[in-house]
Amino acid sequence: MATSEEASATAAAEVPPQSQLHKLERKWTFWFDNISKPKQGAAWGSSMRKVYTFDTVEEFWCLYEQIFKPSRLPMNADFHLFKTGIEPKWEDPECANGGKWSVTSNRKANLDTMWLETMMALIGEQFDEVDEICGVVASVRQRQDKLALWTKTAANEAAQFCGCINHIFSPPKGVRFWCSVGTVLVPPGNGGSLHLKDFIIICRVMGIGKKWKEILDVTDRITYSFHDDSRRDRSVKSRYSV
Repeated sequence: MATSEEASATAAAEVPPQSQLHKLERKWTFWFDNISKPKQGAAWGSSMRKVYTFDTVEEFWCLYEQIFKPSRLPMNADFHLFKTGIEPKWEDPECANGGKWSVTSNRKANLDTMWLETMMALIGEQFDEVDEICGVVASVRQRQDKLALWTKTAANEAAQFCGCINHIFSPPKGVRFWCSVGTVLVPPGNGGSLHLKDFIIICRVMGIGKKWKEILDVTDRITYSFHDDSRRDRSVKSRYSV
């Protein structure tokens, strides 16, 4: 794995003159983490390192081609691409109340493709709810590799109404949602009612998941879990899926 200094030197050597660069809407930062040999007593995330921050199309392609392909990672290593200013940790204020959409892969080539497609969608601002997205993580593991898209907000209490959540964007024939003051009411048998604020949060989270699934062009369901749940139990089940 290249050091941050080597990555910087590589990008600087390949990037065209400033006048020829194509600026992105915002800055993004690559991070690297290798948990295969944790130090005794080390806190989670202590091995994570910031590698490079960029804000042009040309820098992105130089970095990706030279360094940032998951298939080149050692086992139990992670690549992260997050908005600059957000650390890929549950403790970061921008991530603390959020969660993540996850998809798995059994082939390194698939992980590389999904990683690239997701990064291009992020830096190209393809998500309608781009302000709700923190970043993406590619994790190389022995049994299954994983890609996770982190979001800022999860509606903790609203997730109990899972009977209606998976139908928000494609409700069964004859089913209608309607609003009263501050509340979204759901037909009998689908969970009762939601606070309007929570309903909006779920709609935004589900919208991100549906868009990501479309970008990845996958047919299997992708799942969403809450960081709060994961803090308590690493093997926690997902809250919703699309």
